[in-house]
Amino acid sequence: MHVSIAEPRPTHPTPIRGTAHKFCILGAGSSGLAAARNLQQCGIPFDCLEREDEVGGNWHYDRPQSSVYGSTRMISSKPLTEFPDFPMPADYPDFPDRRQVWQYLRAYAEHFELYSHIEFGASVRWMEPAAGSGWIVTLADGERRRYHGVVIANGHNWDPRWPVYPGRFDGEVLHSSEYKTPGVLAGRRALVVGGGNSGFDIASESAQHAAATFHSLRRGYRVLPRYHKDQPIDAAGEWMLRWRMPLWFRRLAAARTCKLAWGAIWPRETELLRPDHRFFETHPVINGTWPIDVASGRIVVRPDVKELAGDAVVFADGSRERIDTIIFATGYRASFPFLRTADLNWRDGRPALYLNVFHPERDDLFVIGLIQPDSGQFGLVHYQSALLAAYLRGLDAGDARAHRFRQTKAHDRPAIDGGVRYIESPRHWFEVEHHSYRRTLERWIKRLQ
Repeated sequence: MHVSIAEPRPTHPTPIRGTAHKFCILGAGSSGLAAARNLQQCGIPFDCLEREDEVGGNWHYDRPQSSVYGSTRMISSKPLTEFPDFPMPADYPDFPDRRQVWQYLRAYAEHFELYSHIEFGASVRWMEPAAGSGWIVTLADGERRRYHGVVIANGHNWDPRWPVYPGRFDGEVLHSSEYKTPGVLAGRRALVVGGGNSGFDIASESAQHAAATFHSLRRGYRVLPRYHKDQPIDAAGEWMLRWRMPLWFRRLAAARTCKLAWGAIWPRETELLRPDHRFFETHPVINGTWPIDVASGRIVVRPDVKELAGDAVVFADGSRERIDTIIFATGYRASFPFLRTADLNWRDGRPALYLNVFHPERDDLFVIGLIQPDSGQFGLVHYQSALLAAYLRGLDAGDARAHRFRQTKAHDRPAIDGGVRYIESPRHWFEVEHHSYRRTLERWIKRLQ
């Protein structure tokens, strides 16, 4: 869900609508739908507010808020992506494309009869704590509602992070969120900046259409193929996590996989391409063609941008290239422009929440989907939502187990990295190792049931 930027509240506020017995879910993307399904299952009343005219959030490609591009395909495989209570269709490929994902989310909403709870065209302007408890939510049209609590599920891949460089560039500049089809690169000298999966995907797509493609990286990355021995790469690694293989063994297996995949076409690592980190210490890059494109010369790797120089770009090593189009695949900022950062327990530039979901002090404000997992996301937001619903149900019943969870979330800060030390970067602020994180959520769900 793309949310309106906060505007000054009206001097003469309209009357408050009586919805104080309900929770309010902001957004009907994958996270909002998971929250809706689990609150509904536990009999917790709610409204789900969505700015657009359909569900799907980021996967609703034809809408301005969507940051996916035409050729987007999931980097996590079907079994490790789908909601656990709603399998993806058997005829879907191992890695569904953006159309299939959107259709899957619509089918999920229909199957669990969520549409009747969703208000489309409802954009949130502002929310603030109500006197005593609950929240006052103001919509874009000025309508004000009081809710028992709010579940924020607006996503965190919608507010582009733009880098700042000295100098001036005279060509075309896009953020990856604005990139849709490779036609904008046809016959042009293109530069892609950024080492996330979008940057690698767009660079490989550019290599098939642009006159020349350059890819600027601050560091070398470990690129995993989509498949290992005819099996999706994440499924190939999942058995090691289930059997609790040590991290060193999993790193050794990943190194062997890359050597088997790329050894013949990428025989040596240049200084520029040599990673400065061990496997799993950055968000995984999954790409089946990028190393081939680099080895063949269709992609020329350059270091970080030093400065912009009119129709050219100067890089940190002093090299210079004439460039027509720059695509910044530089990620997104976590943005919640509809409330004060202090209300979300903001610390060091981000919300400090227990398990990235629970406010340490409040029992009426939650966030679903504020994670960057090393595998699929839908299953994880399901378990986040199931834990949230179990906690709310326990609070309502006065259950001692819910009280113990309340004490835990106020003081505990569990490790959710599976023992991996991620490189210090805003990109990894919400990174979670999916297997250990899911196990933690499942353990708490069982304790609260």
